[in-house]
Amino acid sequence: MKIFDRNAKILQRERAAQKEDYHLAEYIKEEIGWRTADRVFDIKRTFKNAVELGAGRGYVSRHFLPDSVEKVTLCDTSQTHLDKAIIGDGVKYVKVVMDEENFEFPEDSVDLLVSSLALHWVNDLPGCFDRVMRCLKPDGVFLASVFGGGTLVELRQALQLAEAERRGGVAAHVSPFTHVQDIGGLLTAAGFTLQTVDVDALKVWFPSAWHVMRDVRALGEGNAALSRPPHLSRDLQFAAAALYDHMYGKDFPERDSRGVPATFQIINWVGWKPHPSQPAPRPRGSGEVSLKDLHRLEEVAGHINK
Repeated sequence: MKIFDRNAKILQRERAAQKEDYHLAEYIKEEIGWRTADRVFDIKRTFKNAVELGAGRGYVSRHFLPDSVEKVTLCDTSQTHLDKAIIGDGVKYVKVVMDEENFEFPEDSVDLLVSSLALHWVNDLPGCFDRVMRCLKPDGVFLASVFGGGTLVELRQALQLAEAERRGGVAAHVSPFTHVQDIGGLLTAAGFTLQTVDVDALKVWFPSAWHVMRDVRALGEGNAALSRPPHLSRDLQFAAAALYDHMYGKDFPERDSRGVPATFQIINWVGWKPHPSQPAPRPRGSGEVSLKDLHRLEEVAGHINK
């Protein structure tokens, strides 16, 4: 099923990458890239062959160290992004123009695949997860993050109310996002083990709704849904900006200013390709304590041999 216009998204990213002031809007991607890399550091292992999918300017790879990752392949649809990408000192790297919706690596060839804020534009997420599973080595790691369903909820509500008042209906001006329960199901369906899925929420304050929309476009994160309306009229933008400020605006007397919040919900996950060395559940019937005895745990624990 096609949800997103991939050609439009590739063009949006390339246009964003060519702007001289792009770095002023990439604070979200820089922060989440660092958090994703920090999760890699928690795994006490040296990965010989890693891949960053949808790398952009190397938001994860720039933090890698040689004792954590020996070599990384950066993949992105934008050559301009790859040309500007930063990689950690001492880490070997290769840059490849590749669509994260149709990537291919040899089977059982990758130790670690990371992706930060890129896979939410993929139409076929189940197929994407299956390809990740195939290219990972046994006991390989899939570690990624995407924008979740609570992202830009304030902007979404302001646009819906403004359009309902002026047009008598609502169109999808903000692209749909996946939800945390969907990620768990996709990891299970693809065969990943030792799964961990969690959610972060970042709230960023802007001077106005205009600044929110400007930074979203500057990042190349504008709406790319196939069902998107072709044009967002000026009067609708003004109405949405006024509603945004009315519903969510806040005064900051100490700064003599006023601002509006924008919420970014981040879904993070880790999944492992199965391997015999991984921890496994004990066989059924091997338990020594019944859950019915939890209320007297201290008494029961004194009679357990191991």
